[in-house]
Amino acid sequence: MISMFCMTEEEIKIFKSDPLPLSENASLQHARQRIKKAGYWSSNQQMGNRWPIGCVALEITQRCNLDCTICYLSEKSKAVKDLPLEAVFRRIELIYKHYGKNTDVQITGGEPTLRKKDELLAIVNYVCLLGMRPTLMTNGIEVTRSLLKELIEAGLVDIAFHVDTTQKRNGYTTEVELNKIRQQYIEHAKGLPLSVIFTVTVFNENFNEIPAIICFAKNNIDVVRTVSFQIQAVTGRGVQKKRDPAITPTTVLKQIEKGAGTSINFNASLVGHPACSRYGKCLEVNENLYDFFDDTAFIGRMQSATAHLAWDRSYPMQAVKNFLKWFVKNPKHIYAGIKWAGKKLWKIKKDLIASKGRIRSISFIVHNFMDACALEHDRIHSCAFKIITRDGLLPMCIHNAQRDSYILQPTEIPMKENTKFRMPLNGGISSTKQRYTPMYQPRHKYVHLP
Repeated sequence: MISMFCMTEEEIKIFKSDPLPLSENASLQHARQRIKKAGYWSSNQQMGNRWPIGCVALEITQRCNLDCTICYLSEKSKAVKDLPLEAVFRRIELIYKHYGKNTDVQITGGEPTLRKKDELLAIVNYVCLLGMRPTLMTNGIEVTRSLLKELIEAGLVDIAFHVDTTQKRNGYTTEVELNKIRQQYIEHAKGLPLSVIFTVTVFNENFNEIPAIICFAKNNIDVVRTVSFQIQAVTGRGVQKKRDPAITPTTVLKQIEKGAGTSINFNASLVGHPACSRYGKCLEVNENLYDFFDDTAFIGRMQSATAHLAWDRSYPMQAVKNFLKWFVKNPKHIYAGIKWAGKKLWKIKKDLIASKGRIRSISFIVHNFMDACALEHDRIHSCAFKIITRDGLLPMCIHNAQRDSYILQPTEIPMKENTKFRMPLNGGISSTKQRYTPMYQPRHKYVHLP
């Protein structure tokens, strides 16, 4: 049943992309206003405080080398030609104009590694050159250690390997069996200055395996920094039946805690609307996990006070040093910091001694995307996960609900004499903008700045 709070088909169809901000700080202020209107503003809220947007998806291809049973791409996606490199660059520039430096840009697809290597490296490099943070979202099939080294040289900060049983990889039927593939990807990245993320789509068949995935990540915490769970949504071309109503953000969080062997506070550091995303962090000491965000008030105070500090996930120890330097320069927070640290150290003292003082961390994220026919107004208008299109930025769930309306539009190619338009299905060039209007169905060498 569709809620009275959901958008109508007409509202989805006419939804407009974000206008360009009027000033440098306008995006942050706008994000704060939107999350306040939704009723989720506090010192514990990152949106509108630390950043104006959680991340922006940059789709550089619609092609893929897997046929997942749950997929947000459309049936027509496989026929769409890759965007010209110049068009991708213009979209990167548009992201920058909206959000500025330190924006997390997810280079995704389809499968982004299917683009020519020189083009992929150039895209990563251009995101980096503009001072933003490039993340590669990949199924890992085409990723090698040598490619990772080149990507890091180009400026790659994070890599997210999507591995789960919806992908129907030959010979693997459970998430535990897929740990063999995850281990191969870990070996590719081991020792490199790269934050490694594993993403998993949660659906009926693997819900009970979430604890096992957490245990695997904990056992490889020397490389794995984050595990992200994306709950199945009815959108795109996937053939998987609708998920069991018992699979909710709350029950997924419980499964994560079961695997972690400890309670985790997912309310201390909010990342936008809590119905959309939840975030928790643990410290690992002597193979045991401890909740890092157990003191909600302290985390909110520190998060708000240090909102201006950038946290480089590739070099966590350097980030910690920068935080400690800030602490020394801001003595009014020292007492609260010492009190919090003292409690934490006392709690982990036995494991800290056993591990000879070694402490590592791991983060857990849950994304709850909306069904195409059930987009809620407040969640859409306080969205922290957007996608860049030809015409601008849109909430990801809006884009997925009518993907063909965006990916089948002609791409502008500026010429000396006049503007031409590249057709998405045949790659041809036209002097007229032949718009595609589908019926809405809710169902290397690196470049340099010019």
